[in-house]
Amino acid sequence: MKTRHRFEAAAASLVGGLVGWLPRAVALGVGRALGSVWGALDARHRAIAVANLRAAFPDWDEARLDRTARGVYRHFGTMVVDILWLARRSREQLTALVEFEGRENVTAAMARGKGVINCTAHIGNWEMHGVGHGLLVEPLGVVARPLDNPALDARLCALRTAFGNTVIYKRKALAQVMRLLRDGKGVALLLDQNVQASDGIFIRFFGRPAATTTVAAALALKTGCALVPCRTTLLADGRYRFSYEPAVEVDLEAPDREAEIARVTQLLAARTEAWIRDTPEQWLWIHKRWKTQPKAPA
Repeated sequence: MKTRHRFEAAAASLVGGLVGWLPRAVALGVGRALGSVWGALDARHRAIAVANLRAAFPDWDEARLDRTARGVYRHFGTMVVDILWLARRSREQLTALVEFEGRENVTAAMARGKGVINCTAHIGNWEMHGVGHGLLVEPLGVVARPLDNPALDARLCALRTAFGNTVIYKRKALAQVMRLLRDGKGVALLLDQNVQASDGIFIRFFGRPAATTTVAAALALKTGCALVPCRTTLLADGRYRFSYEPAVEVDLEAPDREAEIARVTQLLAARTEAWIRDTPEQWLWIHKRWKTQPKAPA
């Protein structure tokens, strides 16, 4: 293991051990404070966040842009500390932290019997959403990229799988995802990150072209599975709201399959945009979401 990785793993163990004994409100306060320091020191990524926010909200003044960007850091500092805090909680403690909105939508989608793709984003606390869904709805397959640090990845996987979920790494995901869907099970996909032009299509996201994966729409056309847009929101009292929207209807008989995939992918992106507009501080603005752009005409 690299020296940096050993240091990161030791730091996570130390911080996790310390925050695990703190009252929840105190632990979340520690997370916000650490996020504030992180935002103050990370000028490069804060500038990326401000630039993304400026393009998305052209009517905002510079003070609001900077305030929101720093709020992003406070939120994700809170999220990181909360993941460490949650790892030490019991089933009953985790259940008490969750409220549902639209649970009947995912229940109805599951009842179709063809599997469900829970279409979500890097908003709120997606790790808590996966854990809570496995605990309170049913276990599902969580598609993820392994962390660069194997020790931290193992630690995170232990949390993700604590209540029956399966972690599916992206490089070998398709066969496992197809198997779960054929068995009528659920899968969670994060659909809000930039991809290479060859790996997706361009849709409109906050008014700009954004290269976006089509995997959810393509799988729905292939298998007939339901696509349920869902998110988690960190509430002011430290609890989480899991929100499930009605399944996006897919025309399985569409004569132009590529056009139908593009239509559904745009619908899913529009849902993500609406969530972000609702709670902008809770999305990962430091990610270069619009990095890949269409080639200029020759």
